[in-house]
Amino acid sequence: MKKILVLEDESNIRSFVVINLKRSGYEPIEAENGTMALEKLKVNPDICLALLDVMLPDIDGFEVCRRIRATGSKMGIIMLTAKSQEIDKVTGLMTGADDYVTKPFSPAELTARVDALIRRLGVDEEEKAASEIVSGPFLLNTRNRTLEKDGQRLKLTQIEYLLMKLFMENPGKAMSREDILAAVWGNDFKGELKTVDVNIRRLRIKIESDPTEPEYITTVWGYGYKWGY
Repeated sequence: MKKILVLEDESNIRSFVVINLKRSGYEPIEAENGTMALEKLKVNPDICLALLDVMLPDIDGFEVCRRIRATGSKMGIIMLTAKSQEIDKVTGLMTGADDYVTKPFSPAELTARVDALIRRLGVDEEEKAASEIVSGPFLLNTRNRTLEKDGQRLKLTQIEYLLMKLFMENPGKAMSREDILAAVWGNDFKGELKTVDVNIRRLRIKIESDPTEPEYITTVWGYGYKWGY
């Protein structure tokens, strides 16, 4: 049974989320504040996904997300954001979140997003059988999902890994934002196209010498992106 951290300070919302995750076959690990969430993560290293509320009384969800990513963890992270706070969505993705769900949300929507992210984070048999993809200074190991540039390991989230894999498997091919969203997040993903832009912005910071003048992930204006090496 897969463990999911539920960080939410409002007990009624947290209980609502926990009940529905249990119904879907998950094992929720509850935390009512950021400090407690970090402690739960230490004693439950097998947590595969975290649901992080943004607004918390002590350490906010963004900071919890940053600390999770700072450890090198590739667990899935979904931010729970206020519907009116557009900046929360962008900030959450830039700090390392894989997805976001806006409040109020339905049980079906939340569990669908959790299911979809866990599927994306899984390693299928075809990928296990594969080995390495090389492009310019980059070496992508598809067995352990790691990326090296000039022999130096780069820390990627699972979504960033999937983006790199998509680009490196399609060198020189212009891909629309819609194509990228479907390939990486899945056809059932209900998020917005800006999710692609924000994650690519974050990925460029990690792989480009100058993210403002990208050499590898280049923009196809009015359409999408391509692997330009």
